[in-house]
Amino acid sequence: MNLKIALLSGDGIGPEVINEAVKVSDAIAKKFNHDIEWKSALTGATAIEALGDPYPNETHDICLASDAVLFGAIGHPRFDNDPLAKVRPEEGLLRMRKKLGLFANVRPTFTFPSLLDKSPLKKERIEGTDLVFLRELTGGIYFGERGRKDNGNSAFDTCTYNRDEIKRIAVKGFELAMKRNKKLCCVDKANVLESSRLWRETFQEMEKDYPDVKVSYEFVDAVAMRLIQWPNSYDVLVTENLFGDILTDEASVISGSMGLMPSASVGTENALYEPIHGSFPEAAGLGIANPLATILSAAMMFEMSFGLNEEGALIREAVNKSLTVGMVTKDLAEKGEDFLSTSEVGDYLIKLIK
Repeated sequence: MNLKIALLSGDGIGPEVINEAVKVSDAIAKKFNHDIEWKSALTGATAIEALGDPYPNETHDICLASDAVLFGAIGHPRFDNDPLAKVRPEEGLLRMRKKLGLFANVRPTFTFPSLLDKSPLKKERIEGTDLVFLRELTGGIYFGERGRKDNGNSAFDTCTYNRDEIKRIAVKGFELAMKRNKKLCCVDKANVLESSRLWRETFQEMEKDYPDVKVSYEFVDAVAMRLIQWPNSYDVLVTENLFGDILTDEASVISGSMGLMPSASVGTENALYEPIHGSFPEAAGLGIANPLATILSAAMMFEMSFGLNEEGALIREAVNKSLTVGMVTKDLAEKGEDFLSTSEVGDYLIKLIK
């Protein structure tokens, strides 16, 4: 199979972890007789520095012409520390999601048997956790009307959703639940917010179309608590943009490291695959970044965009083996134990794949 993949390394540790995902993907392609055509493009702070735009038209064109997008990370302290910056790297990510129609962020959270003791939560609470968040990505408060008034002394951000935006991600949630354990949780704040009441109303109307799915409705604050208490009680959770942003980061620590969890953003034009962690600029160039989340994102890409399930499974098998035998980066090594560099982890996975 010929695979056309856009490669957006981004900022910070993005280029380092992307490099390892490319190495592993190329090893998989060689083993299964696929041809991958990689097309690199700029985004984030790197694109601002080169072209003055965090998501240039050239990058968008490359994404549209590709079968899938593999993405690293966006962000740089130079912009974080300047409240008056006229353009920010994160604007590129928001614009990319909007222009590519990436309305559903698929964020799995699962545990690795060999890393249960690495989690900040008790082993007996997290063992067997295997849940998926579907976060709406192109609506809500991040895209609503915002501004200042009263001479800059008041600020407002508006959360707006329409029924169609809710329904299209609800469909994906119900369909995913049907493929898994037939449990779906709609996460909202319907006791306070009118937008949440529309979410709940829409899901309730759709329940009859999926009679085999057991649907629950929970307030976002309750879910934040239960994710820590009983994460393995959840299967598929669907929520709006802001709530999903917060809850998925909370869920990510269950596994023991943010450097382990992959994600996908799917929509109308294309699909993008990325690690859930940020650009971690403090670690850039030090060779200590954990590439596994990016490599597992590549596994999701093989499966979801190309239907190559055996290829994706082999990547996950290699990752599990590397964790079991302790061939890990600094963030997962015990104090005083040896650890591998970012590139050494990629090299070890390639040996396993071969």
